[in-house]
Amino acid sequence: MINNRREFLFIYDVSFANPNGDPANENRPRIDEETGINYVTPDRLKRVIRDQLVDFGENIFVKKEVKDGKVLTRKDIFDSYGKNIEEILKECIDIRLFGITLAVGNKDDEDSSGSEKGKSKVSSEGDFRSLTGPVQFKFGKSLHRVSLEYVKGTTVLASKKGRVQGTMTEKWILPYSLIVFYGIANEKASQSTGLKDGDIDKMLRAMWIGFKANTDIISTSKMGHNPRLLLEIVYKENTLTHIGDLDNLVSLKTNKRDEEVRSIEEVEIDMSKLADKVKEYKDKIQKVRYAIDSSVKLSSRIEDVFSGVSVERINFDK
Repeated sequence: MINNRREFLFIYDVSFANPNGDPANENRPRIDEETGINYVTPDRLKRVIRDQLVDFGENIFVKKEVKDGKVLTRKDIFDSYGKNIEEILKECIDIRLFGITLAVGNKDDEDSSGSEKGKSKVSSEGDFRSLTGPVQFKFGKSLHRVSLEYVKGTTVLASKKGRVQGTMTEKWILPYSLIVFYGIANEKASQSTGLKDGDIDKMLRAMWIGFKANTDIISTSKMGHNPRLLLEIVYKENTLTHIGDLDNLVSLKTNKRDEEVRSIEEVEIDMSKLADKVKEYKDKIQKVRYAIDSSVKLSSRIEDVFSGVSVERINFDK
């Protein structure tokens, strides 16, 4: 398990793409109608992380598997591990990171499975076994109001035999959205999943590389994602508190209307609120690690925001 609480701030941008379509609303990008802010679900972020972890050669539990022409259910995959949660935790990094709730059957199922009482193959407390994920993310949100564009076109291929015209295509996109995610790694919850420091390192690398190079990101609807800033705050052991809501401590500065922004080079990320908070907490912080894209302009260098704290820059490209 991990011994240090961590906080994460991850900023990436999207250009002429759909960062997270809503299937209940024509797959439009998700926008808070009250504020004009684009938001992204934590599930979307976790999917990119999981997909990239697979590319790194890691084993994950939550994935699409097909066997004999059928998509396996969560129960099918659970059964493939012999309903042994300890084995799943040992093998699957995504469960160690994000937890899961599994239907493990009733007491009769437990007895018939041959598991020893008191061990963790199945739970005797009910039909479900819930493992709280040590790593939790809030909804991501854009640092500015966005504009929504409806794009219609045609392809050269007809949809039906005998038709002369090509098929009509349509999609919703955002010309630009600079999105921030806030997350936390809870050292107490890591005791139940066995999360390791090395798992955190792999997750951060997957976030950075995944939002640029993952196959799902390099697709028609998602092309145009780029990671811009990743910040990890590692607290000293036995620290019981943390700064919190890092996503509300950064903001965007620009001389354009929010909806007119089209590039990271047209904005500056204001870190002043975060710098003020760090002054209150810096005696609790063990170290800070960060990755930054060369196009990003910050109001203050990370080393200055975390003045008096050990700061390490990471290069995930190597």
